[in-house]
Amino acid sequence: MARWTLKVRRGSKVTKERFGALDDALAALARTVDEGGDVRRGPARAFAREIAPVAQIAVRAELSGPQRLLAKVHAGVDLRGDGSAEPWTGRVSRRVVEREPGEDAVEALRRALRG
Repeated sequence: MARWTLKVRRGSKVTKERFGALDDALAALARTVDEGGDVRRGPARAFAREIAPVAQIAVRAELSGPQRLLAKVHAGVDLRGDGSAEPWTGRVSRRVVEREPGEDAVEALRRALRG
């Protein structure tokens, strides 16, 4: 029975995968971040406002579970337009997960979900 869902958004394309264990879902999330592709973007314009690349989300990998309906855990990694990765937790109000020295985004997320 699949307990964890990984939803990946790349522009308008959305893919979903289901996993039975958190470790499997985090491994798939790590592969998604590693294979992020060309996420670098230039400044974008919206009406009269310019949006910097760091403020643009090129890829969002979102993990939810272990319940299928009303999942208790919502977390993920945003790949930004400047090439940076930002781990977060929360559904409505997202909280950035602070990285420890030598940690990448997925390791910081793994630590936050386990502890």
